[in-house]
Amino acid sequence: MILMAAMFSAAVLILPGVAAGWVVGGSPEFGGPPPVAKSAAEKKILEVLAEIRGGPWMANVDPLHGRLLRILTESQGARTVVEIGTSNGYSALWICLGLKATGGRLITHEIDPRVADLARQNFKKAGVEHLVTVVVGDAHDTVSRLKEPIDLLFIDADKDGYLDYLTKLLPLVRPGGLILADNMARPRPSPDFVRAVTTNPDLETVFLNLERTGISLTVKKR
Repeated sequence: MILMAAMFSAAVLILPGVAAGWVVGGSPEFGGPPPVAKSAAEKKILEVLAEIRGGPWMANVDPLHGRLLRILTESQGARTVVEIGTSNGYSALWICLGLKATGGRLITHEIDPRVADLARQNFKKAGVEHLVTVVVGDAHDTVSRLKEPIDLLFIDADKDGYLDYLTKLLPLVRPGGLILADNMARPRPSPDFVRAVTTNPDLETVFLNLERTGISLTVKKR
């Protein structure tokens, strides 16, 4: 715990306004004003996101983290995004908001077939099923099938497995590519993962929103 606390203190960024619990003219949940749809297609995705948010809780990401995923996917011009932990597709839909602009695709891995089916239904309802490939099975095994370069990797699955996912997929992350890992504040992943993303000279990492669930943002240096 002392090691993890020291690593966090070395590279922590708290998003402005969130630490205080509010943002002028906005909402603490979204980290600012709610997103505004640019098109009918975007509006459809946002409606499904709101529907999921109002339904049964399924360990989905913080909406602020979802917006961050969308912004990074689109600003990077990401063509290939890999997600570990699909759940009901909530985070994937935020990613798809970015992919609709980049023309890219998402490969998302989920161990529970029933939850994967629910995600597929949400993708179809949102009109993004053509952007997403859902891989069902233990991601510790299924990620070995991936071969192409990854622009953005998002990890949100079993916390003890974060290091294994990173070790297996880091070689595929392109130089300049991004790695995001959710739940860096609670429940935390192993100290070994934190060590891996903060001591590797090829990586630069910051931790965001630690007063809530927390998310790490890592760039693979060029």
